[in-house]
Amino acid sequence: MTLPPSLLWDGDRLKLLDQRRLPHEVSFLTLRQWRDVAEAIATMAVRGAPAIGVAAAWGVVLAAQAGEDLDVAVSVLKSSRPTAVNLAWALERMRRSPAAQDPVDPQELAGVAAALQEDDRARTQTLVDHGVGLLAPGSRVLHHCHTGAIATAGVGTALGVIAAGHARGMVNHAWLDETRPRLQGAALSAWELGCLGVPCTVIVDSASGLLMRRQEVDAVLVGCDRVAANGDVANKVGTYNLALVARAHGIPFYVCAPGSSIDLTTPDGDAITIEERPEDEITQHRGQRLAAPGATAWNPAFDITPAHLVSALITEFGVIRAPYRDALQLLPLDRQL
Repeated sequence: MTLPPSLLWDGDRLKLLDQRRLPHEVSFLTLRQWRDVAEAIATMAVRGAPAIGVAAAWGVVLAAQAGEDLDVAVSVLKSSRPTAVNLAWALERMRRSPAAQDPVDPQELAGVAAALQEDDRARTQTLVDHGVGLLAPGSRVLHHCHTGAIATAGVGTALGVIAAGHARGMVNHAWLDETRPRLQGAALSAWELGCLGVPCTVIVDSASGLLMRRQEVDAVLVGCDRVAANGDVANKVGTYNLALVARAHGIPFYVCAPGSSIDLTTPDGDAITIEERPEDEITQHRGQRLAAPGATAWNPAFDITPAHLVSALITEFGVIRAPYRDALQLLPLDRQL
């Protein structure tokens, strides 16, 4: 099965693959107003750090076409999900574009958004090529959350490495954390790898330790929503636990980080804002309450993995190893677009 695109620009409207309906239904939202784009990002109809950045860029184009205040649109879109730096990265490039200055030129601004989309496609492909080079033939790889093609405008990041690795004979099997509470691993990663013919098995998040103890994992590959200047990584909650277990078993823990996710203005992980989502994502499932009556829940969407637990960062610039603060400073991040 051919994977559907994560998003499509159709002249004067944005079509977004509604990831909330997967794996049971492939359907698209047609959005004509920038506030609808912000809502789609906040409600995770579109998700994945690179994909939400590109979607937000097209949201700015919708605002320009409607003659609305771009500063307001950028501010609201930026606040729709605070942890992933790709969102702010894309929006700042849109707002600083000459096409966004008075008088605003919507057609030229659409060209900037299209360039951002193409930039993500190119960078993710190069990142994937670097990542496959780290894998030994026949590897069994463990993955957390979902970082595939539909989470980007291109081929994906960590899951893209797994898919390409299988196609090139380097990956025999993928283990997929189900990734509570929204089950992106079970619903999205398993669906995407199934479409691509990659053998995979879903496990509960807490089974990774037993799996590693049984020597069933050769490498861990995850994506990220932000990399701080010192190499600390913000990613889907549960990533930190996985990194600790991988370190305890001597298994390499690789983080796929496109340049748009690297934030040198954030000194370390403690300075990253962690999004907290509604309690009912934990206490309920598809409208049915699971938790005991009156029970409350804490629902951070992300956690911070310290740099010392990261074996390497896989970027479009190549494989980056510690000391990360020095290595990240040398990347040509300001020349990416």
